[in-house]
Amino acid sequence: MRFGFIGDIVGKIGRNLVKEYLQEAREIHKLDFVIANGENASHGFGLGVNAYLELSGYGIDIFTSGNHIWDKRDIVSILQKEDSNVLRPHNYPQGVVGSGIFRGEIQNTKEKYAVLNIMGNFSMPQCDNAFICARDSVESLRNEGIRNIILDFHAEASSEKRAMFMMLKGKVGAIFGTHTHIGSDDLEIFSGTFGVSDVGLSGARESVIGMRENESIERFLTGIPNRFVVPEEKGIPSIFQMIVCELEDGICKEAYKLKAVDGGKIERTINALGRRCERNS
Repeated sequence: MRFGFIGDIVGKIGRNLVKEYLQEAREIHKLDFVIANGENASHGFGLGVNAYLELSGYGIDIFTSGNHIWDKRDIVSILQKEDSNVLRPHNYPQGVVGSGIFRGEIQNTKEKYAVLNIMGNFSMPQCDNAFICARDSVESLRNEGIRNIILDFHAEASSEKRAMFMMLKGKVGAIFGTHTHIGSDDLEIFSGTFGVSDVGLSGARESVIGMRENESIERFLTGIPNRFVVPEEKGIPSIFQMIVCELEDGICKEAYKLKAVDGGKIERTINALGRRCERNS
């Protein structure tokens, strides 16, 4: 199976980038499904139902999230559905609405897969232990006979993400870091497991993690909180980022990064060994 994973989609500019590039990427790279972290898609904070429906129409099949999942409360109507394709971190306490696991099957091959969403503990809202939840969830999925397991680990610290990767290598097919919005491009395959510290945002490139830079700079200069704003000016520099991954019986066979900068063509850039990839003819 081949799938694409889009990092944190930030605001309207991020949604427009998905509209512009995703269908082309799906066709050229023959993707069976697409996962995206959508918790910043609605004005930079949360995933509202309108943004969810818009992005679904552009071709996103499964949405992961993190600490901003509750910012737009109307998404609860989607989360509470039994077959919901919107995930909240699975390590929220028992009884919280929604789930952090999506189970799917490739229509043509009947190959099963699962998408797991976990939120880190460092500098994040209080949740159950991320590592215990991930370990037990993966073991449970494997006991169900599911080998193609994909994890969105929404976490602040790169060391926390690295520790998760080392704990689960050989047990899951792929681990995608999200939340920091800065593409780390440290793609690798280790013991059959793909990993990257952070996929990187799709949104405004001339920004601070997708937000207008003035407010961020002012906060660092003064220490006074202020309201972050997603830039919406026409022609603002932009970046679309997605990773394509191929899994077979739970083992990652290939993974590489796709980028489109400032409205240019979508390019295949870095493979899972960190070397430059040749462009397809």
